[in-house]
Amino acid sequence: MGSSGWAVVILTLVLSNAIPIFVDSKGLSEITASFLKYAKEKDVFDWIVGVRRKIHENPELGYEEFETSKLIRSELDKMGIPYKYPVAVTGVVGFIGTGRPPFVAIRADMDALAMQEMVEWEHKSKNPGKMHACGHDGHVAMLLGAAKILQEHQELLQKRVTPGCSGFGFVDAELWALLFSPVEYGTVLLVFQPAEEGGGGAMKMIDAGVLENVEAIFGLHVYHDLPLGEVATKPGPMLAGSGFFEAVISGKGGHAAIPQHSIDPILAASNVIVSLQHLVSREADPLEAQVVTVAKFQGGGAFNVIPDSVTIGGTFRAFSKESFMQLRQRIEEVIVGQATVQRCNATVDFLVKEKPFFPATINDEGLHEHFLKVAGDMLGIRNIKEMPPMMGSEDFAFYQEVIPGYFFFLGMKRETNEKPASVHSPYFKINEDSLPYGSALHASLATAYLLDHQSRTTLLSGNHHDEL
Repeated sequence: MGSSGWAVVILTLVLSNAIPIFVDSKGLSEITASFLKYAKEKDVFDWIVGVRRKIHENPELGYEEFETSKLIRSELDKMGIPYKYPVAVTGVVGFIGTGRPPFVAIRADMDALAMQEMVEWEHKSKNPGKMHACGHDGHVAMLLGAAKILQEHQELLQKRVTPGCSGFGFVDAELWALLFSPVEYGTVLLVFQPAEEGGGGAMKMIDAGVLENVEAIFGLHVYHDLPLGEVATKPGPMLAGSGFFEAVISGKGGHAAIPQHSIDPILAASNVIVSLQHLVSREADPLEAQVVTVAKFQGGGAFNVIPDSVTIGGTFRAFSKESFMQLRQRIEEVIVGQATVQRCNATVDFLVKEKPFFPATINDEGLHEHFLKVAGDMLGIRNIKEMPPMMGSEDFAFYQEVIPGYFFFLGMKRETNEKPASVHSPYFKINEDSLPYGSALHASLATAYLLDHQSRTTLLSGNHHDEL
């Protein structure tokens, strides 16, 4: 039999596991431990903290993150990491590895909230009315920390494959070297995303082609009420889909002492609000979580004048797309119908251009097992908590509608009796000791994914279908 014939035999044996493949890379436990140790080194830790504080001092709202983006690009330049910019206005996408498949992504959101910071400290927001009250400054710093870890350990993104036997004497040495030459692991995408806070930044990143050829994506969020060194997550639905609505209910204004000459939009709006609560209590399946909340009511400015119109607004949440769209339909029907009963007119706007509907955040089952393995090795399985489904929402879900994705919460609560402020509070603070954990988890999840999911066909043939 010629060399080409033996090549077919060997390839068949390898693909059928008759010849085991061994990768001369570090074990997963050693990788995760070394990543966390590196992230905790004083100079690395101080650098991550410094990046976070710079971003915190200069918070920027969605699609306005120009200085944040500039800082990110500067740090990537210093590390020698190539990137694409601009992506979705202010977004940045960095690349570490071979520039070839498989591709795996790790993501951080960049935008701040329109609120005044009430925490008095050296690095308080310098932009009045803007604050990083949801931890996105920390998310960016952790992703840059992960970039530094990966860049310092690039050898882990390459491997040499050798057969699990001493070889066959009847196979030509050049053929043997060809079959088992060094093989590259792949590429990690660093996704710095704008406008998570209602702006649909993830959608714009997807439209810009960020997920093309990407196999999986990971994301995290700091969590104020989870102890430092712990993470919380679950497979399947974890965060609800969400939407917003605003309605203008118009009547006829007049003097409050002669209401018979007016058409009262305040009374109509009050009936609307009560009726909207029946959508969950009387129309939704009691075993399925849904929320309709009216959080905005504006109308009138005097004690004795019935206004011409009232504006109400709120949010609605559900886990299934069917329930979500049913709520949307019924919200409009109830508002228009109840306004009509009170002789008023109503217009309803779901604000999809400014605040697009967010789908539910649904964690991939396969990636859940991957996460348990990686986080369990780094933190210990006892420090992985199951997160009950929450009615909050996250635009990371847009990525999960396109490719398998996984989202988790990172603990940062100190061992004190002080109850920490929650996200979206003007008193929100990040425990900066959590930053190395997020960086190391990002880097470990991506590296382990490439180690575990390199396809045998790509590995043996070297026929890569695409490059960056």
